[in-house]
Amino acid sequence: MVDLPRLKPDPIPAINPVPEFAVSGARAAVYERTKAGLGVPWMGVVAMAFAHYPRFYDTLWSAMEPITGTKAFEKACRSLRDVAEREAEALEPSPLVSQLSAHRYGAQEIEDIRACNEIFSSGNMPYVLMATLARHLLEGNPWRGGGDLDRTTATRPNVPKPALMEPHHASDDLAALYDDLRAALGLPFVNTDYRAFARWPSYFTMAWNDLSPRLSEAQYANNVERVHHAAVDLAASLPNMTGITPDELRDAATSDASLEEVLSVVRLFQWLLPGLAVNVAFFRSQLQR
Repeated sequence: MVDLPRLKPDPIPAINPVPEFAVSGARAAVYERTKAGLGVPWMGVVAMAFAHYPRFYDTLWSAMEPITGTKAFEKACRSLRDVAEREAEALEPSPLVSQLSAHRYGAQEIEDIRACNEIFSSGNMPYVLMATLARHLLEGNPWRGGGDLDRTTATRPNVPKPALMEPHHASDDLAALYDDLRAALGLPFVNTDYRAFARWPSYFTMAWNDLSPRLSEAQYANNVERVHHAAVDLAASLPNMTGITPDELRDAATSDASLEEVLSVVRLFQWLLPGLAVNVAFFRSQLQR
């Protein structure tokens, strides 16, 4: 079993995500392949930040793409989601449905928030595995997993990319919430998930105010740690269908930048994504009652 301790880089590296609207040609094609392969309607900040290093990202995605439609990958994503939701539930989220109803949210609006959450509850898992595999290989660990290579027959729902409340769209109140979120999470940016939930500002304020006091608690850190370790084990267990080696990915990374720079960016996302998975699961639980 590979030992990849949860590790937040210090200092936090600069990230340079390449947004979808700014890409063309081969880069745009790999973005579309990424979304199609992972079954998600959005390019996560993690993938866009990795794509700043084009040979590194092309090499990583070329190794991941063949496994994304397998039953082994589907099972790993489902298992990781189960862990995240179990750990989030243990934090005892407050029920928000009655509060939302009191704020005149209709049943369909609440269902729309649930549907938005489902996009990320499901879609974050392959991104967690992507970041974990990248770190696994860049740190020199061979990838020797196995699993069911049969293709999944499940039909993926065709869902649109959620509307996002970008920082420059925000009112003063929402801008202050984003500032609080960045400070509490120790990050210089606001993840896509939170910008999507902020489409309903009063809802997101309730949801965040319930979660944020827990972020400094030992139980929260321990629960996220368990999601991290589950991701490490599940990523390493996936089948290496292309036979990629650590040296191949490291060589690709060093053709774009120093290995230290690329690894620091990878470690940042591999550190933050298990926490994001727990947070989204926490928000999901709030809406179940």
